[in-house]
Amino acid sequence: MNKLKAIILAAGLGSRLGKLTENIPKCMLKICDQSLIERQVKILRYCGINDITIVTGYKNNKIDISDVNYIKNENYRTTNINESLFCALELSDSQILVSYSDIIFDEKIIQHLLNSGNGITLAVNLNWRDNYQNRQMHPSSEAENVLLQDSKIIKIKKNITDLSLEQKIGEFLGLLVMSPESVKIMLEKHDKLKKNHVGPFQNASSLSEAYLTDMVQELIDCGTAVTALITNEKWCEIDTNEDIERAKRIFQKF
Repeated sequence: MNKLKAIILAAGLGSRLGKLTENIPKCMLKICDQSLIERQVKILRYCGINDITIVTGYKNNKIDISDVNYIKNENYRTTNINESLFCALELSDSQILVSYSDIIFDEKIIQHLLNSGNGITLAVNLNWRDNYQNRQMHPSSEAENVLLQDSKIIKIKKNITDLSLEQKIGEFLGLLVMSPESVKIMLEKHDKLKKNHVGPFQNASSLSEAYLTDMVQELIDCGTAVTALITNEKWCEIDTNEDIERAKRIFQKF
């Protein structure tokens, strides 16, 4: 069996959390006495992933997890999460799992993703509006939505509202898995874009400022199949102080 790999994207500033992230990156915030990044690494290892790379940026020296690889996005202040991914993404003979660093999730989501088969698979929640109840500081319009037809993702961006009767809208949970073939396709596409693309890119003002979702949409537009793993397992993202309190309630027991 090929060695499983994971990339955790942890370069961001976390500015919406104010003083809480003045001296540490967001992924080092503690929820129930364990930092976000520590919990993620623990879950990944439990699921059999020991080859873990953390892409750092802001306050990179504050992340101190043993037995992982570190790559710094030196341009973290002027680029976005997609650029961080390509600091670390390489050709692989095994699946690669990609995770945002500012999320907390049940290990079952990882287990199900790793069993999802070939191609690119994103973890998606169809009951996503429940995640925005009582979140005054983070409205549902900021959700990274996916438009689904059956299990196939045909659009991914914030604030999707239009759909047909046979379609559904879900939320991308910041977790995806790619087969070796899909990794190759993504790397080749990004290489061409870096050489030739100018101007806006999908919903971003430029390629360097693109989100991961912009790159996924680019692949969809080029005919790459992207599927959804529908899950209702426990999950939280941490963007505001409200989110921290919500996560503490949901994940009281680790």
